[in-house]
Amino acid sequence: MTTPQYFPLVDVSGTPHARGVQHGRAVPERVAGGVALYRAQLGRRGLDDATIRRLAQSMVPLIEAYDASYLEEMRGIAEGAGVPLEDIVMINCRTEMLFGYADMKRAAEPAADSPSSEDGDCTGLLVLPARSATGRLMHAHNWDWRQECVDTGIVLRIRNAGGPDMLTFTEAGALARHGFNSHGVSLTGNSLTCHEDFQHGAGVPLVLLRRRVLEAANLAQAMKTIWASKRYCANNMILAQATGNDGSGISLETSPGEIFWTLPENDLLVHANHWMSPSAVIKLRDPGLPQRPDSIYRQHRVENALGRVISQPEGSIDWTHVKAALADEFGKPDGVLRTPKPADFSSISATVATTLMDAANRVMWVARKPYEARNFQEYTL
Repeated sequence: MTTPQYFPLVDVSGTPHARGVQHGRAVPERVAGGVALYRAQLGRRGLDDATIRRLAQSMVPLIEAYDASYLEEMRGIAEGAGVPLEDIVMINCRTEMLFGYADMKRAAEPAADSPSSEDGDCTGLLVLPARSATGRLMHAHNWDWRQECVDTGIVLRIRNAGGPDMLTFTEAGALARHGFNSHGVSLTGNSLTCHEDFQHGAGVPLVLLRRRVLEAANLAQAMKTIWASKRYCANNMILAQATGNDGSGISLETSPGEIFWTLPENDLLVHANHWMSPSAVIKLRDPGLPQRPDSIYRQHRVENALGRVISQPEGSIDWTHVKAALADEFGKPDGVLRTPKPADFSSISATVATTLMDAANRVMWVARKPYEARNFQEYTL
């Protein structure tokens, strides 16, 4: 038997720059791993080092205009990890640089062989308190992305004097991915694609938008944050707020121009990587779905697995049920739980992590490489 390996917990506090320095100093080898990963991915798309640097530099004024403190935090991370600022910008803007680089160079269309795919093939879910065995809202997620990220992921605990504290699972060097804050606001994200991606000019990089959502005082403010931000590309965000034995949640499907929403049914909400709002299905063309049609059955199987539990007399869902639903390997390697398989540009796709969140209780459990063993480590805010 091998000893389970977990994602390191990184604690940061103080000013944005100070938090960044602490972040970079804590995990410089993981930051370096992320830099190497995305430099290689961009290189396979035909970008040389000079072009990568220029793309990163072009993002700096956009980051500063959205929130100058975010840029200061990135400068601190770069200083702490001993890398150039452009490398930290690349990690935080990797979606826009990997999939929107053609538009950033003012090309007429994004690269035809590379539809945007921000998070690979993820699956997220909510269980509202009425159906939860704990009596508290349950929020969970499988993050499917590059296999190398099993060695670049971290759990970042942010003590934020100017707002709520946050606990977020993210990539080393990045400001946020998914998680929750001390107000009980929680967030997960899944990739979507549409024909409008990267066709409407500059927007807010997704990492920064997610970080802003995690700074929200309540669910309404989190939703307003998304409505108020111009977006480069499509994305799905599941938002919730848990307060004691109460809670609510929503799925926001965002395109560059519009936002569509779906609400829990029977106190359950499951989302994978295809548009579910009827209005969105009618209005938007999805160029990514032919490449990941498994999204359709992944969503359905998780929803059915949880639905079978609550269909029993006095049935309620506990974390064992959630873990089992997210460990479904039907269609392997194209299951809810993604076992490693070749992906675009000579990369390997896999479920990097399974995350379970009880935001009302300020606790998160994360399993690294769940396709090998589902060993969950507990992290608390």
